[in-house]
Amino acid sequence: MSFLGFGQGADIDIVLDDSATRKQAEIKTEDGKKERLFLFYDGESITGKVNVNLKGRKLEHQGIRIEFVGQIELYYDRGNHHEFTSLVKELARPGELTQSTNYSYEFLNVEKPYESYTGANVRLRYFLRVTITKRLTDTVKEMDILVHTLSHYPEVNSSIKMEVGIEDCLHIEFEYNKSKYHLKDVIVGKIYFLLVRIKIKHMELAIIKRETTGSGPNTFNENETIAKYEIMDGAPVRGESIPIRLFLSGYELTPTMRDVNKKFSTRYYLNLVLVDEEERRYFKQQEITLWRKPDKAKKPQNFQTQKFEPVK
Repeated sequence: MSFLGFGQGADIDIVLDDSATRKQAEIKTEDGKKERLFLFYDGESITGKVNVNLKGRKLEHQGIRIEFVGQIELYYDRGNHHEFTSLVKELARPGELTQSTNYSYEFLNVEKPYESYTGANVRLRYFLRVTITKRLTDTVKEMDILVHTLSHYPEVNSSIKMEVGIEDCLHIEFEYNKSKYHLKDVIVGKIYFLLVRIKIKHMELAIIKRETTGSGPNTFNENETIAKYEIMDGAPVRGESIPIRLFLSGYELTPTMRDVNKKFSTRYYLNLVLVDEEERRYFKQQEITLWRKPDKAKKPQNFQTQKFEPVK
């Protein structure tokens, strides 16, 4: 058995040098649960140790390596993982281990261009992977990390003003204080009723997340209502003005992601909905941009911030 390579096993443990002090954050898993992972930013180094603990007296191998991988997995195309970052460090040349061993590794100033994301049809993840290459079956261990992308305050952040209506029946004007919001921001706005000739029962504001994956005929759109906020219950009158104040910090939001590695996008929309007494629904959507603001308490070392792109 030993001659064939059976029974020669090892447990692999991947450790970060700063695991005792590094912040952790939550991310949703594919099955809707949450897990806490060590948090990194673009430009930060990843260093630590790999512990290889032998299960038997010896282990013959064809080499030991560690990789840092960033990849996108589309759920309808699970056989293909699209890697946008791949760094490799050789830890040991082919040989034989006769005792448990540990190896140091370092990936310096690592580029991490996109935010970690788990959606309805796509997942973007970063992970460390250690492989002990053997004649028959490799021993592999992975450890996921979480990446957040940070942005500066946008240079231009104009308000949103729009008039909508149905001819001779309804005419309203709505205004939001800006078009770009950080994830802990507050949406402030007003709605003016210029003409009301239908009986409005209630009105609500919703935040819609639209995830787009694939391209051409293989494009999939998935809409999810993240938040609903009732603005008004009852009939408005002409000349009435209704204030809006919606706090974003209570909702699970990500930054807006546009055409990530030409594989997917995640966009957010404010959806204003009016319902009349006959249950007819009138709505107007407006795209907003969400971004992640750096933590005031501690800016991560060597972090890079993203620049805003124009809304397309």
